[in-house]
Amino acid sequence: MAGSLNKVILIGNLGADPEIRRLNSGDQVANLRIATSESWRDRNTNERKERTEWHSIVIFNENLVKVVEQYLKKGSKIYIEGQLQTRKWQDQNGNDRYTTEVVLQKYRGELQMLDGRGAAGGEQMQGVNQTSGGYTSGGFGDSGSNKRNAFDQSNSQLGESFSHKLDDDVPF
Repeated sequence: MAGSLNKVILIGNLGADPEIRRLNSGDQVANLRIATSESWRDRNTNERKERTEWHSIVIFNENLVKVVEQYLKKGSKIYIEGQLQTRKWQDQNGNDRYTTEVVLQKYRGELQMLDGRGAAGGEQMQGVNQTSGGYTSGGFGDSGSNKRNAFDQSNSQLGESFSHKLDDDVPF
């Protein structure tokens, strides 16, 4: 294979309220803990079993941090798309530690709220796509859903008036 791909997609519930902090640069960062669960029946005992995995999420995207701060709380169900990154740090005893996190970079990543309600239990969510309950932030040449919706709206407004202005004679 010529290339590689580092992409993580998770659907889960927040295990705690989001932690919002400010970097020395002044940029805000959101830290989330998301639980994903799978369940199955034990073949021998026919007992239902469940396993929960906890994922650390770090969001550097300014717009997504605002959405997280305003609308998410413990228990919120979300869809998240980002990249895996492992960082090295030292504990109090000077021992090297490693943490693997799902990171949504400044100009990449996706977050969708799947509950369909705001933090206050059903408030209108201004600046967030109401139909999908999500916010997308694309990279270079942003392919975010908010821009797509604006593009679709402007095209539908052109409608018939645009087609009437076209000349029937083809110049070639």
